[in-house]
Amino acid sequence: MAILCKVHETTIGRAFRTWVRLLSEELKLLFPYPAKTIIDKWMPSQFASYPNTRCIIDCTEFFIERPSSLTAQVLTFSSYKGHNTFKALIGVSPNGMVTYVSDLWGGRVSDRYITEHSGFLDLIERGDNIMADRGFNIEELLADRGATLNIPPFRNQGSTQLTFAQVEETRRIANVRIHVERCIGYAK
Repeated sequence: MAILCKVHETTIGRAFRTWVRLLSEELKLLFPYPAKTIIDKWMPSQFASYPNTRCIIDCTEFFIERPSSLTAQVLTFSSYKGHNTFKALIGVSPNGMVTYVSDLWGGRVSDRYITEHSGFLDLIERGDNIMADRGFNIEELLADRGATLNIPPFRNQGSTQLTFAQVEETRRIANVRIHVERCIGYAK
């Protein structure tokens, strides 16, 4: 782009970042968090067992170059990925529409911390059900707002396996959680 415009790469980078910031602020007004009535109207039949689901959330990580600053390296290093990353919380409605994207955080930050500090919880209303992966330990954060969390079951203490009922529940949740995984895949 810099060659085509006959300007320095830094100039193009500054212009690009300026437009991204501007569009980020302006598009928030065009695409607000959808009302419950809209979610209910377009609820897919696969969610019949989870009729109060308002949003399916997951965090995703994007690889970045290793920062030159040691502090930045520490803040962005993801032990899960074994690499420096940025991390974002993505929310998807049951019909597959992206309804929330957080700011980027360093890869070291936990999913719970991002959920708690990104502003997502401010969108939650009483009676909402949020579907997430096992790593989201946010049940009490949602309960404070009158909402519930739907995650796959954990093994019983002292057991090495899930029970048959837990396996079936995990399968049912995975079949509907696939929406958020697909949306994240499309975004990447």
